Amino acid sequence: MKKLFGLVLGLIGLSAISAAAQTLPDLKGREIVIVTENAYPPLQFVDPKTGEQIGWEYDAMNEIAKRLNFQATYKNTSWDAMIQSVSDKQFDIGMTGITIKDERKEKVDFSDAYMRSEMFMLVRGDESRFTDATSFKAFEKGLVGAQAGTTPFYVAVYEVLDGNEQNPRIKLFETFGATVQALKSGDVDLVLTDGTAGKGYVDASNGGLKLVGNALGTEDFGFIFPKGSDLVAPLNAAIAAMKADGTIDALNKKWFLDYKMGQ
Repeated sequence: MKKLFGLVLGLIGLSAISAAAQTLPDLKGREIVIVTENAYPPLQFVDPKTGEQIGWEYDAMNEIAKRLNFQATYKNTSWDAMIQSVSDKQFDIGMTGITIKDERKEKVDFSDAYMRSEMFMLVRGDESRFTDATSFKAFEKGLVGAQAGTTPFYVAVYEVLDGNEQNPRIKLFETFGATVQALKSGDVDLVLTDGTAGKGYVDASNGGLKLVGNALGTEDFGFIFPKGSDLVAPLNAAIAAMKADGTIDALNKKWFLDYKMGQ
């Protein structure tokens, strides 16, 4: 979230050069508790070989912690609980490829965007009954898997299907990983995903999955904080500095060009 297998990643401009030249805030070793879902490769996930929590967001947050001098402690929760738990100040920061949306800003504060992604259709590797959103809508038996309240859910409702949030063609799951498992097993026929997660799953599938159709929309990702958090400005400064000095570019290369899931 660069063009990779029909995937477009754009970096957000921030007048980063001048920001990077400034001295970053010093948080003096403070412990910052960061919550994530670990279900969104290659942003954050559990390495199947080692059991280690890894991904683009872990690398980025660890680098931010180093630059701002804070101790990062990681916790896990489900997507359903993510925004509310951060809003309730159970955690200091949330990260799980969270799309910046005005309605979410009513509950939490967002960092500046650190990544831009476009959404694509993830299907089984042998899928031939539909090739894009229009043909999927016409394929009346086709089922889409999604998590309630997520961008893929709303794109499925309003850009692929008929605008009915109760449409029985949408099957709800608790995690993004569960939607992909349902796709693999044939319980659903389509999962909508930003290109980053889709590319990760395609790379890991050994031909079992593929991306089809054109991009369905653009979304910007940000970290979330409790309303009024004093961490927003320091993290924004660190993000700007990392864009200016090439660190973000290096992370993109590592996770979207060099890293292959399952290797």
